[in-house]
Parts: sequence; structure tokens; C-alpha cells
Amino acid sequence: MKWNFDRNYPGIDDLRSRAKKRIPGFAFEYLDGGCNEDVNLHKNTCDLREVELIPHYLVPPPATSLKTNLWGHEYDAPFGMAPIGLQGLMWPNAPEILARAALQHNIPFTLSTVTTSSIERIAELTEGRAWFQLYHPADVALRNDLLARLQAAQYPVLVLLCDVPSFGYRPRDIRNGLAMPPRMTWRNILQMASRPVWAWQTLCHGQPEFATLKPYMPKTLNMRQLGQFMDKTFAGRLDRDKIATIRDTWKGKLVLKGVASEYDADLAVDLGLDGIIVSNHGGRQIDVGESAIHSLQRLAAKYRPRLTVMMDSGVRSGPDVARAMASGAQFVFLGRTFMYGVAALGNPGADHTVGMLKTQLEQVLNQVGCASPATLEKFLRP
Repeated sequence: MKWNFDRNYPGIDDLRSRAKKRIPGFAFEYLDGGCNEDVNLHKNTCDLREVELIPHYLVPPPATSLKTNLWGHEYDAPFGMAPIGLQGLMWPNAPEILARAALQHNIPFTLSTVTTSSIERIAELTEGRAWFQLYHPADVALRNDLLARLQAAQYPVLVLLCDVPSFGYRPRDIRNGLAMPPRMTWRNILQMASRPVWAWQTLCHGQPEFATLKPYMPKTLNMRQLGQFMDKTFAGRLDRDKIATIRDTWKGKLVLKGVASEYDADLAVDLGLDGIIVSNHGGRQIDVGESAIHSLQRLAAKYRPRLTVMMDSGVRSGPDVARAMASGAQFVFLGRTFMYGVAALGNPGADHTVGMLKTQLEQVLNQVGCASPATLEKFLRP
């Protein structure tokens, strides 16, 4: 099957380069950067790309299909859109653009608690198929209200984020004023003025805001008070008791995201969770840990009989999706890639990026002689 994408931008590097030219520097650095010295940011992709598959050229031509069943729903591809905060800062209306494309292509879109569209709006755009990633609030009443809104909007999957006991130390964001509390500098203002299309689109769609959290914010918050609100609201570490309480309450599928150790995976099993996402937050939280693919290789075989094991972090392309699935992932999420696409091409960027990834992944399957992403492990080089 031929997928729809813009042949002028056939690769992730093309999209990234164009995105860098189209959005302000502070927004691009927020999207593109990691924490501290970017060690884990680079390890994620470099280690993943050391994974090799062995092609079987003389087998009969496989009838390839990207369709992947996950908890009774058949998605049209084995990958989805990872949650990203402040998406509307990087490209105006980005969450809605991506959510529409996710519905069109029948892949999951995951809404972050701290992105710029609301629970209800994304549920409407995805016809109730979106997933939601929860930054666990310190306040129990706020948590319960968010869960009630999610259940009313019929979100099928709740993703609990466990790898943010503290916000990552990100030198670029501190310098650019995107740490908490945020600030706007003359340097940032000049960067915005140099990106007229971004500026005009932002003017049309309005200043980005934490849309899901807006009902809980005092209406007169200034920038410094916003930082204090966020620090207070999301202070604290996810633990067994908090997860157990949500497991007792939440009727849909429950996933733990940010898993990198047997300790956390064992806890997910003990508490009856449905799946885990092996991840290190795209290299944005910890620079001294291992790459996500190394965590996956260690955890997948041990826990897959008891949990659905998924992965994000470092996955940029169709071949990367194949590498992750050959290493044991049952489903894969990409974050930066989709945001590069939208920032590079605007409204068509989400459709383009999904089409590009499908085309790349199907080419890998045909090349190695594999009919389905679910059987890519058979082609992994030991």
C-alpha cells in the first residue's frame, strides 16, 4: 500500500531541519533537548540503532500488514503518538492537529496533563479513542476530578507517569525562561518576531495554556505564580499506594510509563496493571541511566507474559520502530518525530509523518521477509 506523505520531506532529518527554521529557538530547544549534558538523549537513539535484523531474501513474498491488536482494538500500525507537554507552544494547535491525524490513521494519540488541549476537546476529536498521561497531582481532590473527567469522556487507557519525581535539569530551558517559573525575555521576543508564520498562527489560535488544568487555576495567575502553582500541584513521587488507589478506581486499561527497572515492573504486576511503557522520558529526566532500548531488552522477555510491554524514547523512524519491536516491544510510541512534522509542515504535518513512518516500516518488513511487526523478533541478530 502507498501511504500519503510529502516527498519533499521524506526523512526525519528533513522535518527536523525545517522545524528548526519555522519555530522560535526557545521552542525548538524545548522540543529537541534533553537534560544536563544530553548523554541519555543521544544514547537512546545510538543504542537503538545498533540493533540489527537479518533479512531472509529467498522466502516467498510476505503479505505484509502493519495492523496490530492491542487489548482488543486493532490499530492500523504498531506505533502511536507519545504525550508531550506544551505542544501548542511549539506549533499552535498542535495537539488537535495530531489528534485528528491519529483518528484518521487509527493509531493512539496520548494527551499529556500539561499540554495545551483539554481532555474533553481531544476526546471529541478522537471519538473517545485517545489515551491520557497523568502527572499525579499532590491534591487528592484534583486527582479524583481528573479521573472523573476522563471516565466521563470515555478514555480507554490511562497512563501513569512514574519518572518525574522531580523536574529534569534542562540548561536550555533554564536559559530560555521555560523552567518554572517561566519568564519572557527580549531574546525570546526577538526569536518570535523572526518566525512570522508561527507568530501569526499563535495570534490566530491564542496564547497556549494548560487547557486541562485551567479549571483548577486561579484566574489572576501571573507567570511567577504559575510556576509556583505547577510546583505545588505536581510535587511528590508516585508510589504503590497512589497506584493502587487508581487501580481500584479506574475501569479502563492502566499503564505505567517510565519503567526502567525490575523493581517498578514487579510493582506493576503486583498491582494488576495492564501494561508498562519502558522509557526514560526521551532523555529529558535523567542523564545517568541506561538507554531505553537496553532497559527494554532486559525487561521484555521477563514481563511480557504478564504485562503488555511497550516502549518510547529514542524512536525516530520506521526502522527504529522495527528495531524496538524486534527487541521485544509490543507497541511503540514516538514523540519528537510527530512534533517535528507538525512544526515543519503545519496542518498537513501530522498526516505526512504517519504516512512516512508507515512507508518506512512496511519497507523494512518487505526487505527482511516479515509479514507482521509482531514477528520481527524472529529476524533479530543475536
